[in-house]
Formats: sequence, structure tokens, C-alpha cells
Amino acid sequence: MSGMMSTTDRLVHMANQIARAFATESEDRAIEATRAHLRRYWDPLMRERIIACLDTHGAAFSDHARAAVERLRNESV
Repeated sequence: MSGMMSTTDRLVHMANQIARAFATESEDRAIEATRAHLRRYWDPLMRERIIACLDTHGAAFSDHARAAVERLRNESV
């Protein structure tokens, strides 16, 4: 089943889509809006998984999505 996305790929893809939705904002506002969306609407397991993806799939994130997930990670430490 080569056409199917893994759970990790799907989470990164969704985070990138969310970040893209805020791309018209200033950089800091876009990053913060993405972080806030992940915090508000993603369940704790999804947030835990997306944070874990930073180390293994960092290159797959857009710049804004990566920065937002880093902020999410930093607030949960």
C-alpha cells in the first residue's frame, strides 16, 4: 500500500496545512496562531506525537509549523 500516509506523515501534513492557513499573518503571529490551534484543537496524544516528530521528521515541517511545534514542546516541558 505505497500510496498511504503513515500517522506521522499525516500529522506533519496537517500541521503544515494549519501553518499555511495562517501564512498571511506576520511570521510571529502565524507561528503563534499555529501553536494555539494545535494546543486548542488537537488531543493530547496528537500533540505528543507531533512533538516527537520534530526529532525524526524535522525536515518535513514547514518553517512556521516547525517553530509552532517547538513552542508547543517548550510549553509542555
